Amino acid sequence: MANKEKNFVSAVVYIHNSEERAAHFLKTIITILEENFENSEIICVNDFSSDASVEQVKLASAAAKATNISVLNMSYFHGLEMAMNAGVDLSIGDFVYEFDSTKMDYDVDEIMRVYRKSLEGYDIVSASPDKRERFTSRFFYEVFEHFTDSAYKMNTERFRILSRRVINRISSMNKTIPYRKAIYMNCGLKTATLKYQCKDTDKKNISDKKERKYRMKLAEDSLILFTEVGYRFASSMTLFMMFAAVFMMVYSLVIYLNSNPVPGWTTTILFLSLGFFGLFGILTIIVKYLQLLVDLEFRRKRYTFESIEKLTK
Repeated sequence: MANKEKNFVSAVVYIHNSEERAAHFLKTIITILEENFENSEIICVNDFSSDASVEQVKLASAAAKATNISVLNMSYFHGLEMAMNAGVDLSIGDFVYEFDSTKMDYDVDEIMRVYRKSLEGYDIVSASPDKRERFTSRFFYEVFEHFTDSAYKMNTERFRILSRRVINRISSMNKTIPYRKAIYMNCGLKTATLKYQCKDTDKKNISDKKERKYRMKLAEDSLILFTEVGYRFASSMTLFMMFAAVFMMVYSLVIYLNSNPVPGWTTTILFLSLGFFGLFGILTIIVKYLQLLVDLEFRRKRYTFESIEKLTK
């Protein structure tokens, strides 16, 4: 006990139809926590699993000697973000691990490596595989970074640890934000990402259709809410259509002056061109107002600071 960490550590584990890995993963986490910490807890968030995941968790919990283990059963499928928020809200640790998946393609020593890095003054420390990201993930992160002004570099993360300070800070932020990484990147505290050599011991993708659909929708919502990609696209298309309307007005006048168009053709084209010009002008204003509403409601920025140093006594 004398060599164990005094900090109370919580581990929040996301469980959804992962009966093939749940027991082994939980036993591994129990062993790591009990070998290194005097006090610890594990909160397994069961996101409405339809298989035997909960039964596997209960069987594996018998291996615990000092770690408190709880199962938080969601009343229906909430998705990763809301389910993990529920688990973190229940946690009481000085540090909280977030395991977004029971997939363990890393060496168990990485769990303590992340913790020791956090003791160096980092409030958020993530573990990221060193393998090449999938095209969809890489595309999402590149678009996200390009259309935001944050210096936080996003990548695929297998798990992370949070200090109680960052949990207290983000709890005062907008809880309707559906993407935790967006909160973390705007919390203003020190973050670090540790790369690990991916073992690729579990190449089988067992995520079900409901979870894949949820992740796709989450990516779409996050790009719209936290970046300017939607506003820039809408503005660009609006300006393009306005120029097209002006071109049609000029074209109709040239035809009228140099040819003999069908009676009424020139006035019809001019009316439609002016109408579309005005319509897209109004759309530009509407899109701008919508962008401002999104900024005020979902991306409102309060002052944040990393630390305070007293230079004089």
